[in-house]
Amino acid sequence: MKKSLTLCALSAALMLAYAPATIAAGQPAGKVAGAVASQSKKQLDKLADEYYDAVARYDPVGATESGDNRFDDQIGMSISPAVRAKQYARYEAFLKRLHAIDRNTLDRGAQINHDILEYELKTAITFKDFPEHLLPLDQMDSMPVTLANYAGGEAAQQLKTAKHYRAYLNRLNQLPAWIDQAIANMREGMRKGVVLPRAPMTSALPQFQKLVSDTPETNIFYTPIKKLPATFSAKDKKELTAAYKATLSKKLMPSLRKLGTFLETEYLPATRTSTGWSALPHGVEWYQANVAASTTTTLGPEEIHATGLKEVARIQAEYGVTGPKMGYNGPAAGLPGWVAEQEKYRPFKTEQEVIDVYRKLDAVLRERLPALFTLMPKAPLDLRLEPELSRATASDHYTAPASDGSRPGVFWSVVNDPKQYGSTGMVTLFLHEGQPGHHFHIALLQEMDLPMFRKFGGNNAFTEGWALYAETLGKEMGLFEKPEDYFGHLNDEMLRAVRLVVDTGMHAKGWTREQSIQYMRDTLGYTEAVARSETERYMVWPGQALGYKIGSLKIAELRQKASAALGSKFSLPKFHEIVLEDGTVPLSLLEAKVQRWIEKESGR
Repeated sequence: MKKSLTLCALSAALMLAYAPATIAAGQPAGKVAGAVASQSKKQLDKLADEYYDAVARYDPVGATESGDNRFDDQIGMSISPAVRAKQYARYEAFLKRLHAIDRNTLDRGAQINHDILEYELKTAITFKDFPEHLLPLDQMDSMPVTLANYAGGEAAQQLKTAKHYRAYLNRLNQLPAWIDQAIANMREGMRKGVVLPRAPMTSALPQFQKLVSDTPETNIFYTPIKKLPATFSAKDKKELTAAYKATLSKKLMPSLRKLGTFLETEYLPATRTSTGWSALPHGVEWYQANVAASTTTTLGPEEIHATGLKEVARIQAEYGVTGPKMGYNGPAAGLPGWVAEQEKYRPFKTEQEVIDVYRKLDAVLRERLPALFTLMPKAPLDLRLEPELSRATASDHYTAPASDGSRPGVFWSVVNDPKQYGSTGMVTLFLHEGQPGHHFHIALLQEMDLPMFRKFGGNNAFTEGWALYAETLGKEMGLFEKPEDYFGHLNDEMLRAVRLVVDTGMHAKGWTREQSIQYMRDTLGYTEAVARSETERYMVWPGQALGYKIGSLKIAELRQKASAALGSKFSLPKFHEIVLEDGTVPLSLLEAKVQRWIEKESGR
């Protein structure tokens, strides 16, 4: 409840960033006003930089994932109660300093930075009293597995130079202390009743058991030594080999074995048989905080659940129209399962055939997008096949261009077996991951003069909401004329709608894990294994998957609102410009600036 009040007050504050400019009483004028504005902006810029730096130092692995490589030799101890307490004290001090800055003296751009920084700080502080540190690992996210995934040198951690190798080794040397703290935290969680559900922990256990080995040479963390570049000097090769062996044999291997034993013999028996977050102490409030952070709204679980059910029903009605066009005449809910069985929707023999379809689609989009957009990124979009080494664990995705223009944005197509690559979802996938989805948003973000916390931060509701909204533009660009392509779009929409239902169902309405699995099988045609994996993801990441659909629905709602209000004055390219021009923003701020645009255009 407290969270909702905080967000309501914050939404009102965010509205001010796009309210018509007014002169505050007693505000200085002329040169004095200019000096005050300059000083205020300097204070804000300094505070924003300090905030970003504090976050990066607190979570250096997160910084690495975001492309900030300054702390690639650190893992941080954010799960330490003492470190965590100090970080929340920093957030509170930052917020106090932010409120001391006269917002009225800032220009529009600085006011937006001010309001988003306030939003991020208030959101972070909301979690101060929820014991997240007592749940330091799960099947989706853990420090040991993240670092293991870096060992091949193909992920966010660079392993190309001797310096890189030493930075990664330094992280490995810090991992045993992290593991000791994690075990201590989980034991405290066992005493307080703050533990993971049993099913996801059972799924996670093999991950940690695979990190254990009998010799350093057979351990995954020894992989960098097996891949030492030929360009390294003989001295570096010798020193690095000895150092990695020593760290693994004397420190890391015993620590990983201890963790595996603890999880299997102590923690797993103590896990809970309940499904949702509401079973935890203060779980209802904790889940609401997660919902608010993920959606950047004040929507409650009941309202989101109802929205999800409504969307599922709408999409199933569309299935009923689309299915017969594809040759299917069964129940609408059975369409996804039927499509999955049809060989005709797996037409490829080679990976080149797959990428050629995407390139043809890209060429069509380059011709049609200018009718819908005037604001487009300068950085080009390249299309590439995922490297063979990482295909087994990757999915189709987008990587951002370099801010200096040295690297384009890239849509990566992951083709493990071209004969099993489905064609129905290709158009909607490219609209989402490529253009105008992630590429238009993220590449434009790179071109903006924004503080670091905004370039490397953001929120899922806007980022994924925009990409999901971008999929819907395929219809007005004539890209869904084939019923199978439109089905692919509907099927992706269905997944995001189902997430609203099962996430809130499990965490707020008493649904069991088994109910969620069955619901996903019934609505999405998933196999039991896929439905189980998805369900267990939502069980340990409460609220995380809600942002996609909530963000998309909000953008579509704002478009409809603007179109109805402006009539013939409405411009779709201008609407898209309004949405994208300031980078990633909370949905409340997005709504405020669209409203200001409507009022401005109505007055012309």
